[in-house]
Parts: sequence; structure tokens; C-alpha cells
Amino acid sequence: MQDILSKRTLSLCHCDSSMSGPAEITKMATQSPSNESSINQTCNVFNYKESARILFPIFYIIVLVVSVSGNSLVLYITSQKKKKFNSTTLYLINLAISDTLFTLALPGRITYYIRGFDWPFGDLLCRLTAVIFYSNTYTGIAFMTCISADRYLAMVHPHRCLKLRSLKVVRGICILVWAIVFLETSPMLFRSMINEWEGQQTCMEYSNLDESPKTPYVLLLACVIGFCVPLGLILGCYSQINSKLSKMAKENPMTGKSGKSTRAKNIILLILLSFLLCFCPYHINIMQFMVRRLLKEPSCEEKKAFKMSLQITVSMMNFNCCLDPVIYFFAIKTYKQRVMSLFKGYMPASISSKSMPDNSTSNT
Repeated sequence: MQDILSKRTLSLCHCDSSMSGPAEITKMATQSPSNESSINQTCNVFNYKESARILFPIFYIIVLVVSVSGNSLVLYITSQKKKKFNSTTLYLINLAISDTLFTLALPGRITYYIRGFDWPFGDLLCRLTAVIFYSNTYTGIAFMTCISADRYLAMVHPHRCLKLRSLKVVRGICILVWAIVFLETSPMLFRSMINEWEGQQTCMEYSNLDESPKTPYVLLLACVIGFCVPLGLILGCYSQINSKLSKMAKENPMTGKSGKSTRAKNIILLILLSFLLCFCPYHINIMQFMVRRLLKEPSCEEKKAFKMSLQITVSMMNFNCCLDPVIYFFAIKTYKQRVMSLFKGYMPASISSKSMPDNSTSNT
């Protein structure tokens, strides 16, 4: 009888523990500080791997071909130029060099996407790719801002700020831009950019960097300094030039319609459109996610959505190296003349004849 009672007591204890066990485990899990990291580890943000293997390699191959062709042509034509460079041309050459250097990183990224977010080239090359990528982004933004400021000085204050547009000063500004951007991006060389995920090595992913609680603050500060301030300066330059040209057109209609005035306005308009199309989506995406992350820990679905949107906005940002040669076409007279002469045989006579008078305008 005692044996039967002891068995029943043991079975009741077992039932009680089995009923209360999951609740206790859940409670402990919610209270555990390691719960957040375990969620991060189990959240698979690479859920669109198969489509990415096709779409992103095709996109970046197109970017590679167009960027190498356009920027190499710019560097070749400007190197053949016999006249002295002006300030705008010097900024544009540095922009072309930045875009050309960026294309060195594209074959590795194309391979990375073909392999389904698996980096086969080791940690060092991943770090170099990250430095090249972010250097291109922020030297591009810096030189676009410099070109806008240069056009503003040329059109609004043509006689007051000649020293700021001298070749000696412009060379110094270009060196300073490269030095500042390198100092900002060089810390990436001293930390791992690779993370192991399901037997694969991911390279330069946000999840690889999202370890410190300071990350949102650092990225928000970088977006304000590297994007918001330059965007404000470019908008300010465009509005001032537009106001100046409107005033000139009222005073003298022929001056307002001159090739020099139109080209100055078109250059900044192209830079502004390129800036808004390529750089705005990425930085707005980063800022909104960082603000939300400061308010609460994002769910797995939110991380997946952010990863997909980040991939698309990064692609749009990289497309900038294909648009820069369009800016060169309207900004550098020699480049436009040489390109028109190269394609003259393939163009209708009416279009070719219309383009020639514009080539004779001065390029200051």
C-alpha cells in the first residue's frame, strides 16, 4: 500500500513539474539578458537569397561596365586636355577617380551575391571592400558639395572669392577631402567585417556591425554630418544660383539665357537630382531604423524588412557612379566635344549641328 501511495505521489509531482516547467522557462527567458542576442542569432534576415543571386549580380555587372566605361573615358579625355584645368574640372576628376576605385570592389561583391551572401576571399579583402565602399560614398558626396559651392562662388560672387577657386586652393581641398574620408573609414581595417552564418561567411552586413549599443548614435551622427549637412549646402547653392539667374534675366534677358548661366544651373540641378535619387533613400532608411531601434528592440520581421530595404537603397546609392559621367558631359566642355565627336557618325545631322554651338561657350 505504501508503495502504491509513493508511486502516485511521484506521478503527481511529475505532472506538476511538467505543467509549471514551460511557464517557468518562458519567465526565465524573458528575464534573461542573453535573450536579445539569442533572438538576433536565430533571426534569418537572408530570406530572399535565391532572388538576390540573380538580380544583384546582373545589376552590379551593369554598374561595373557603365561606370568603368564612363569614368575611364572622362579620365582619358581630361588627361589629353592641353588647356589648364579649372576648379570644377579638378573636382570632377577627383569624383571620377573615386568612382573608378569603387569599381575595383565590384567583382568581389558580384561573387558574394552569386554565392548567396557567402564571402570566399577572407577577412582582409572584406575590410578593404568596406573601406573602398564607404570612401566612394562620402568622397562622392563631398566632391558633389564642392562642385556646387564652386558654381555658387563663380555665379553669385565671381570677383570676391577668386582665391577659393584657385587651383592651389582646390588641390588642397581635394587632398583634405581624401584625408578626412580615409581617417573616417580606416578604423574598418582594424575590426573584423566577417560573420559566420549557417556555414557561410557574410561580409560587410549591418548585422556584423550591430554589436554595440552606441551603434545607432554613431550612425545617426554620421548621417547628419555626411549627408544632411551636404544636402543643405547643395540646396542652398542651387537656390542662390537660381535666384541670381532670375534676377539677371529680368535685368538683361540675353544674359540670363547665356550658355554659361544655363550650364551652371544645369550642373547643380543634375548634382541635386543625382543626390536625391542615389543618396537620399539609403540615408533616410538608416536614420529611420536607428531612431526606431533607440525606442525599442526591432522584431525579427522588422530586421528582415530593413535588410531588404537596405540592400535596395545601397544598390541605388552605388548607381551614382553611372550618373556621374552625365554630370561630366554637361560640366566639362572638352569632354562633351570629344564624346559628341565620337558618336557624331551615329547621330542624325540635325542633332549634331544643334550641339556644336553649345560647345563654343566658355566653361568657367
